[in-house]
Amino acid sequence: MRIGTIRPASGSTRARKRRGKGGATGLGGTAGKGHKGHKARTGGKIPAWFEGGQMPIQRRLPKRGFKNPGRVAYQVVSVAQLADAAAGTVVDGAWLKRQRLVRRRGPIKLLAGGELKVALTVKVDAASEAARKLVETAGGTVETSKPRARAQEA
Repeated sequence: MRIGTIRPASGSTRARKRRGKGGATGLGGTAGKGHKGHKARTGGKIPAWFEGGQMPIQRRLPKRGFKNPGRVAYQVVSVAQLADAAAGTVVDGAWLKRQRLVRRRGPIKLLAGGELKVALTVKVDAASEAARKLVETAGGTVETSKPRARAQEA
């Protein structure tokens, strides 16, 4: 036995179709593609979104909306959610995640709403002025990271 003598088991393979090789093959003439038309041409595939020449759905529907590329999607935490924290606690992203006040990584913003009676050190990416005042009147501090630089307009 040599490598050149190895053959597949009988019946496990099928002869390939010899398209366009004469009438005896059953696929002569048009090579199984029918007559003329787009599908008979080389590369004549019809895209999935093609609707037979009818005005396609993406052109029938109006354009709507706008996606702002400069938008920062903050996770919002209110001052009321920090009311249960012990005095002197450093509230940062890791603490908020442990308390399940934020779910994912990313920028966090502190907003006003509710009251705070204990002094906390809050380290977030952004805070509203009202939220900052509420934390500072309770004796705490708010530290925000420096704002992100926006792309310069041309």
